[in-house]
Amino acid sequence: MTTARNATYVVSASQRLNAQPRRVYDTIANYHTGHPRIVPKQFRNLIVEKGGIGAGTVIRFEVTVLGRTTAFRAEVTEPEPGRVLVEKNILGSDSVTTFIVEPGTRADESVVTIQTEMTKRPGLGGAIEKFLTGRVLRPMYAEELRLLEAAAADPHGTAASATARA
Repeated sequence: MTTARNATYVVSASQRLNAQPRRVYDTIANYHTGHPRIVPKQFRNLIVEKGGIGAGTVIRFEVTVLGRTTAFRAEVTEPEPGRVLVEKNILGSDSVTTFIVEPGTRADESVVTIQTEMTKRPGLGGAIEKFLTGRVLRPMYAEELRLLEAAAADPHGTAASATARA
């Protein structure tokens, strides 16, 4: 008997930011003071359950899209500390959101990508969901990248560095 693997799809957005890569990454990885400043208005009730800086952090939050609120609980890993941070949903869906921070052409510039991988449901419903998800997430990620640039450029933005783990 052959079983079909669930197909996945990725929604992503990238942008060049006027902020140093280390400050950008530290802002993303700090779920106490940095990350709450970069989430768009559709995200609510970000609560740190465990940790709070980088790998080992467990968070929960809600996202309201098209009038529907969905709860998420995610575990954070850092496959490449200082460059790649991953939030894996451990409540309900198997979505994985990855933040990739790369140096720009100048020392005070970063190229940041936010991407979410999700399992595609079969059939027409899955195709519609994939289409709508892309139409909704891309503008949200564009807003998140704009907020990230502002937060990372603010010298008083993050109280603790992601690299200064206790």
